[in-house]
Amino acid sequence: MEKPRITLAVIMQRRTTSNRWESVQWEPWSVIESEAPPGAPRMLVEEPGLSQWLHPGFPLELHRDEAEGYYLNVSSGSPRIFVLWRMEEDTESGLPLQVTASYYEGGRWLDGGNSVDSVSMTPEIFAWVGEYVENNYRPEPKKRIKPRSFLHPKDRPQR
Repeated sequence: MEKPRITLAVIMQRRTTSNRWESVQWEPWSVIESEAPPGAPRMLVEEPGLSQWLHPGFPLELHRDEAEGYYLNVSSGSPRIFVLWRMEEDTESGLPLQVTASYYEGGRWLDGGNSVDSVSMTPEIFAWVGEYVENNYRPEPKKRIKPRSFLHPKDRPQR
């Protein structure tokens, strides 16, 4: 069975800072749907102290074993797309590498010591991921914990 998949583009933003250790800061600024294939980044905005670059061709594929991570994201009240990215040494620019809608996958990337930032999920992507969650995620039923009252009084822990 084919996994649900859409293609996204990441907009990376570069802005100057007044930080004495770092004169510029790169960060993911937005993630949008785009059918453009992977390719060279394209400048969208060039202003004094600010530039934005469009990086096309990032697949967002939904996997059944990540369904709980998608559920936690879309039910959070502030759904996000997580962007794994790094600084390119030779060009000194921010380069996105992968995107995900799963809280768990984004967390694993962070635990691995990677640069991960999140951006707001667009309403269209939210609807698409939300529909997938509705059709594919079923929470584990809570297991009932038996009360301790069934223990004989001499076996109960003393307080």
